Amino acid sequence: MFTGIIQAVGHISELVATSGGDARVTVAAGGLDLSEAKLGDSIACNGVCLTVVEKTAASFSVDVSAETFSCTIGFAPGDMINLEMAMRLSDRLGGHLVSGHVDGVGEVLHFAPVASREGEESSWRLDIRAPGSLGRYLAPKGSVAVNGVSLTVNKVVGTDFSINLIPHTLEQTMLKGLRAGGKVNLEADILARYADRLLSYVHEQDKD
Repeated sequence: MFTGIIQAVGHISELVATSGGDARVTVAAGGLDLSEAKLGDSIACNGVCLTVVEKTAASFSVDVSAETFSCTIGFAPGDMINLEMAMRLSDRLGGHLVSGHVDGVGEVLHFAPVASREGEESSWRLDIRAPGSLGRYLAPKGSVAVNGVSLTVNKVVGTDFSINLIPHTLEQTMLKGLRAGGKVNLEADILARYADRLLSYVHEQDKD
């Protein structure tokens, strides 16, 4: 499990195709402290939970399956990615519970600074269109993970939703590089998924 609080921004330094569409991906970890990372540990890479299979003091490698490539924005050499080590049970939950299992790929509709008084740092508005299957999990003031970043939904219209990004978030993540038309990994709030399943189950029982 993860918190959605990004610890560092790294980049893909190498991608080697293996078999069946799988690949071994090497990540230059940037400022991420890998001293406590062990083989078999999980690291969220742009919100995708991946297992460390090799590591050095400044990089780590993961095996990415064809299935993962098919349901995420994927990885390519040079890509900047958000990184987060798996949380400890004793850690503060500064964001929300993030499983690292991407639910779908969204499209960036709009990304621009919000008008502010001259001389002040401005927040940015991010509008995303989610896949149809995810619309039911989005709610104003609810949580969503975008490329692994825990964010609060401000507005929802159908499957389109809006988020405000403060300057700190832009500085500490790779979201500052987003552009309209770009793609992002999305993970719905795990609590919303369970609530939806519970309501569906109750409805099914009522029909029996």
